[in-house]
Amino acid sequence: MSHRLLAVHAHPDDETLTMAGTLAGAVVAGAQVTLVTATLGEEGEVIGDELRGLVAEHADQLGGYRLAELRAACKALGVKDSRMLGGAGAFRDSGMLGPRSADVPRVFTRAAPGGPDHERVVQMLGRMINVSRPDVLLTYDADGGYGHPDHVAVHQVAVAAAAQAGWPTPRVLAVIRPRTVTTAAFDAFPVPRGYLRAAAGDVGSLADDSVVAVAVPVAGVGRARRRALAAHATQVTLIPGGFALSNRIAQPLPGTEYYRLLAGDPPPRRPDGSPADDVFAGLS
Repeated sequence: MSHRLLAVHAHPDDETLTMAGTLAGAVVAGAQVTLVTATLGEEGEVIGDELRGLVAEHADQLGGYRLAELRAACKALGVKDSRMLGGAGAFRDSGMLGPRSADVPRVFTRAAPGGPDHERVVQMLGRMINVSRPDVLLTYDADGGYGHPDHVAVHQVAVAAAAQAGWPTPRVLAVIRPRTVTTAAFDAFPVPRGYLRAAAGDVGSLADDSVVAVAVPVAGVGRARRRALAAHATQVTLIPGGFALSNRIAQPLPGTEYYRLLAGDPPPRRPDGSPADDVFAGLS
C-alpha cells in the first residue's frame, strides 16, 4: 500500500520554493501526493514588464494567471491532485498587511485563530484530511518561514485541522531552513552579475540545527524542481544553481530539504544518529 502525503500552502509557488524536491521524490517513490493551496496569490508582485498590469492595484488578474502557473508546476513535479482550499477564489491573498487586512472580505488572515473564519476553515481542511487520509502532512513552521501572515495562518489552520482528524493523526512536519547549512550555502553561493547578495537570515527564518527531524536529499529530482520553478515565471527567475524573486536577491537551491516535527510519531533517526532521510520513515 502506497503512502499518502498532503502538503498545505498559502500561495502558488510556495510548494515549489519550499519543498519541490520532497513532493517530486514522493511521487517517484509511488506515494499519493495531494497539494492544497489556500489562495491564488493575488497580492504578489510580477517579474518583468509584459504582465505587470495583472497586479492587484491595476487589472487584479494575477490570481488566475498564477493558478495556471501552479498547474504547470504541479505537472512538472508529477503532482496530479492539486486543490484550492474551498475552491479557486474562496480566499484571497492577504499580502503583508497583517492584522489590518483581516477586515477585507475573503482574505486568508481571517482564518487565523480568533478570526471570523478560523473554525470554518479548520473544518474545511479537516474534511479534506479525512478524505485524503495522509500519513504525513507538510506545512510551514509557526513563523510561516518568513513571517507572511498567510503562511502563519496556514500553519495554524493545518495544525488544528490535523489534530481534529477523525482517524489517526498524521505525522505533521514543518519545512525549515537549518541555520548552519543554510548560512554556509548562502555564503558560498556565486551571485551572478545583476543580482544581489544577502545573508541567509535576511530572506527568511533560520532554525536551530537540533530541531531537524527529516533531511530529504533532492538531487535526484533536480530537473523536475527547476521545471517547476520555471513554471512560476511571474514570481521566480532561475539563475545558475539557484533562483531569485522580484527583489533580485540570489538564493541557492538546497540539495536537501529539511523538516521539524510538529505532531505525530517522530521519524526514527538513521543508524549514524543523523535525521531520517524520508518523511515517511518509520511509518508502515
